[in-house]
Amino acid sequence: METKKFSVPNITCGHCVMTIQRELGEIDGVKKVEGDPTAKEINVEWAAPATLEKIKSTLEEINYPAAD
Repeated sequence: METKKFSVPNITCGHCVMTIQRELGEIDGVKKVEGDPTAKEINVEWAAPATLEKIKSTLEEINYPAAD
């Protein structure tokens, strides 16, 4: 199980967090997605077959790219 905090500057409200939770939750292996719209951060917990690359590419596809 891996966990990572992502900084996502495009988050502006709770609806943004809900969208991210829904989209990342559809990836096989993603166990938990929590977000904080005030801090513009999300925490993702996952295991195989999910990968860091898949999570980051999904965030880009839905217009919430993670800042490096």
